[in-house]
Amino acid sequence: MALAAKLQLRQSQSLVMTPQLMQSIRLLQFTHVELEHFIDEEIERNPLLERAEPQDDAASDQTQKAEAEPPVAADGDWFENEAGWSAEAISEKLDTSLENLFPDDPGTSERLGPDLTAQWKSASGGGGGSSSEGLDAGDMAASAITLRDHVGEQIALAFADPAARLIARELADGLDETGYVRADVAEIAARLGTDVAAVGKVLAVCQTFEPAGLFARDLAECLSLQLAVRDRLDPAMKALVANLELLARRDFQALKRLCGVDEEDLLDMLAEIRALDPRPGMAFSGGASDAIVADVEVRAANDGSWAVELNAETLPRVLVDHIYFAQVSPHAKNQAEKDFLAECLQNANWLTRSLDQRAKTILKVASEIVRQQDAFLVHGVRQLKPLNLRTVADAIGMHESTVSRVTANKYMLTPRGVFELRYFFTASIAASGGGDAHSSEAVRDRIKQLIDEEKPVDVLSDDAIVDMLKESGVDIARRTVAKYREGMNIPSSVQRRREKRALASAGR
Repeated sequence: MALAAKLQLRQSQSLVMTPQLMQSIRLLQFTHVELEHFIDEEIERNPLLERAEPQDDAASDQTQKAEAEPPVAADGDWFENEAGWSAEAISEKLDTSLENLFPDDPGTSERLGPDLTAQWKSASGGGGGSSSEGLDAGDMAASAITLRDHVGEQIALAFADPAARLIARELADGLDETGYVRADVAEIAARLGTDVAAVGKVLAVCQTFEPAGLFARDLAECLSLQLAVRDRLDPAMKALVANLELLARRDFQALKRLCGVDEEDLLDMLAEIRALDPRPGMAFSGGASDAIVADVEVRAANDGSWAVELNAETLPRVLVDHIYFAQVSPHAKNQAEKDFLAECLQNANWLTRSLDQRAKTILKVASEIVRQQDAFLVHGVRQLKPLNLRTVADAIGMHESTVSRVTANKYMLTPRGVFELRYFFTASIAASGGGDAHSSEAVRDRIKQLIDEEKPVDVLSDDAIVDMLKESGVDIARRTVAKYREGMNIPSSVQRRREKRALASAGR
């Protein structure tokens, strides 16, 4: 059989991911903060992009009016120029001085002296200087003190020996944000060329710093340092702190035996433990949490339906400067410059269209979620329906991956609070009677209510909760109840019974 080379034509379809298409997909899953950052970067790269800053109509009208009309003096005469606003002119026309017109003015240089007058003018931005020379509120506000700064001040006062101060600063460098020492004492000693005893001695002094609990190496030592400051580190409390794992398991009988106390004393000790701060360094955390800004707002309409609108604050306003493009394009010197301007115009137009499409897609997905979860908005979490991404995607004619990107890190403001869009997508739990399925979130809320309403003498086990849910039409397995309970940080029935008995004994 002879081998021969030949040409064949074949037609096929394939999805080509252009850079513009990839950009549009990325825009869908961006949060509000990420989108603003991305647009800022695009504006820096593209000279044809600019932000459309909103203007206050009232302020604009006042500005235009002020620019159209020159200022009028008290007697109705027009001031001819800025010289008319001098102190001498005001005194002649109003028959008074600046000190009477502005009581906060500290006075003239004759009464204060040139030095104090210069200081006041510098502080108030006066004296003919520009407004940028005055004090700003941010200049007078003290910056937040970090944990490192706070510890550094105490190190400078606690140690006079330079060697001990150096060891203390090495220990301070090993602090994490909670105030615990994560550095190894032996490693610090070897690095500084000293012995472990010297480092331990410095560490003991550092553990007396404020707030109590700093420089601890674990939770037990942190609590012990705080109890020592309160003069409550007696043998019973030491035994309790040394067996925190029993406290986590709520094994109160073992704790009473190890500490040698009765139930009343143990409850008092537990109350003292709860009053301590397990993370003393977090008081100096400089990180500020970002406030959640809802992307979609839902409110009740007059006709009984729901009005779904996009939050204007999360919509970036980007414009393409066609005027600037028309001005600079005729002056392009070579083909490279023409190609650069054409590419900038194409990218700018694509970005604006992508942002518009992103907003329409978010609104379309949010509207379908509101339609599907109408009962939740009216009656609450018990009426939250099971919902998945495919159901919404089929209803609005989009791909499931598109809906997934839209619902990621997006929030909806409803009359019942602010919820992430993913919150409305819950698993389905079958109904025992063959009726409509139940939402997993609604089942979680029902489990929490049953546990909250249980009596100390009748603590519900997971099996009992399963039986009660089946009576109300929810077909659920015991392991699912246990998983939901643990997810809500609710102890087991044995631990809850032990705790309720201890509280009941304390009440008597």
